[in-house]
Amino acid sequence: MRDITFSENVDVVVVGAGHAGCEAALACARLGLNTVIFTVSINSVALMPCNPNIGGSSKGHLVREIDALGGQMGKNIDKTYIQSRMLNVSKGPAVHSLRAQADKASYSSSMRQVLENQENLFLKQGEVCELIVEDGIVKGVMTFTGGAYYAKAVVLCTGTYLNARCLTGEAITYTGPNGLMAATHLTASLKENGVEMFRFKTGTPARIDRRSIDFSRMEEQKGDENVVPFSFSTDPETLTREQVSCYLTYTNEETHKIIRENLDRSPIYAGVIEGTGPRYCPSIEDKVVRFADKKRHQLFVEPEGLNTNEMYISGMSSSLPEDVQRKMYRTVPGLENCRIMRSAYAIEYDCINPMQLKHSLEFKKIKGLFAAGQFNGSSGYEEAGAQGIIAGINAAMYCLGKDPLIIDRSEGYIGVLIDDLVTKETKEPYRMMTSRAEYRLLLRQDNADLRLRKKGYEVGLVSREDYDALIRKEHMIADEIERLKTTYIGNNSKVQNFLKEMGSSPLKSGSPLSELICRPELDYELIAPIDESRPDLPADVRQQVNINIKYEGYIQRQERQVAAFKKLENKRLSDSIEYSSIKGLRLEAAQKLDMFKPVSIGQASRISGVSPADISVLLVYLGSKE
Repeated sequence: MRDITFSENVDVVVVGAGHAGCEAALACARLGLNTVIFTVSINSVALMPCNPNIGGSSKGHLVREIDALGGQMGKNIDKTYIQSRMLNVSKGPAVHSLRAQADKASYSSSMRQVLENQENLFLKQGEVCELIVEDGIVKGVMTFTGGAYYAKAVVLCTGTYLNARCLTGEAITYTGPNGLMAATHLTASLKENGVEMFRFKTGTPARIDRRSIDFSRMEEQKGDENVVPFSFSTDPETLTREQVSCYLTYTNEETHKIIRENLDRSPIYAGVIEGTGPRYCPSIEDKVVRFADKKRHQLFVEPEGLNTNEMYISGMSSSLPEDVQRKMYRTVPGLENCRIMRSAYAIEYDCINPMQLKHSLEFKKIKGLFAAGQFNGSSGYEEAGAQGIIAGINAAMYCLGKDPLIIDRSEGYIGVLIDDLVTKETKEPYRMMTSRAEYRLLLRQDNADLRLRKKGYEVGLVSREDYDALIRKEHMIADEIERLKTTYIGNNSKVQNFLKEMGSSPLKSGSPLSELICRPELDYELIAPIDESRPDLPADVRQQVNINIKYEGYIQRQERQVAAFKKLENKRLSDSIEYSSIKGLRLEAAQKLDMFKPVSIGQASRISGVSPADISVLLVYLGSKE
């Protein structure tokens, strides 16, 4: 241990002030715990070193779930967005996802202001270099300057800073993202305490000077006229503002030719990069090699903020040398004369094997030590924030001697994210996708408050006012659904003419309004002219009524699937079980189960190498012990 220059006692230490750290620290402080949050630079609070947006497919679900639990990300993007769009609206409601372009500088400064003014929270610039662990229990941290911060719980949210290095062609700089200082000491302490580490990499595209772009050669993409807030506490009326456009363009065969000719100069293909990159967000080099048959790749040109000329070229991250970048970007329509303000780069960093964590995000072998964000092998701001609020809540619960908050796969995308990380082998940066959620019709972004607001209230992060508003909303939805199912409409001329105009079949006899809503060509809003007893309801209530009626059969089917899932999740497995001694278990399954120590039959069934036959053996074993 380093020489101690001074010491301080707190309840919780949070290491890192990125999206995970912010949510973790705010959760702890708002639950009444004296919390200190460390960052290598106070200017990096809630930094957005890569894409300038929050949300997107499946990620929008996570942001709304963070908000439902009482987190800050949704509120912050509502305050600082410069364009907002609901994605996938041509598809079913299960995959509708909110996405907003952020003013990067405003997003960061706004979150910093929240942290600095939060009661019980102290923001501290400094590098944490060592864990203080005694008898398998974390006792605090040491800083590089010799400060000892003794704490009941520690939350590690180091992002991409641990032993980070940035690569652009042959040029390597040993810094964190955006040229900020890397954290170079903590990895050694983690390894000394038996933590298994991985080496991952990610990348970011170039930033182009807006004045050098010919937008006339690109397709303009505007924001939605009616903006839906991320936060359930935000009044939609306050979101009206002038929005900034994004633009769509494409690479071409000339772009790909330049890339192929210079692959030997890419650190990815030259063997310089050690870390594993994200499969679902590959560099442009990877795209050209892996999808050689594609003649072009889609690019989005996105503003980084209102007070900067930097434009982000989404879809074209790279680690190629600067001279190659200049050539390849200038082959793209609209970028022929572009000037690069910041070159693209790849970044490598240390992270952990997340299977060392419980579902609470506490380390299995070090009590009181929690982890969240890219440190856990995930990617993305939203995945980080989602883990951050859970790790923060559970660090607080640990300090207060209460049970942890566990969200399972049937309750939220957060549950899917965490279960995947701690159960499945993560060999590359994990990205959330709607396809990962088995019960996605139930886990829609529009009903995140109905699913998780009560949990946030029970934990203590959601106010009584917001909780009461949720209860009123539930009652309004239930009452309106009941009215629609019991209100019959006759086959009079007004109704028949209306149905004809809507291209819908005429009625042969009286019908409940709910059955009309179920017709593909009709919905709750469209039948308003023939619904004479229709009450005046808020838009979000009307939306829930429509979805619940229109998809009732599918929803009920998924609810039955969830009931079966819950049965397996409720069959608990003890840490003391020696799986190698259970007759009938295959050797691979026994080894995996002994290694991971699943908490339930459900989790055991999701471990790679454990077959349905092995699960049957486990069920018989549990039955014999009852």
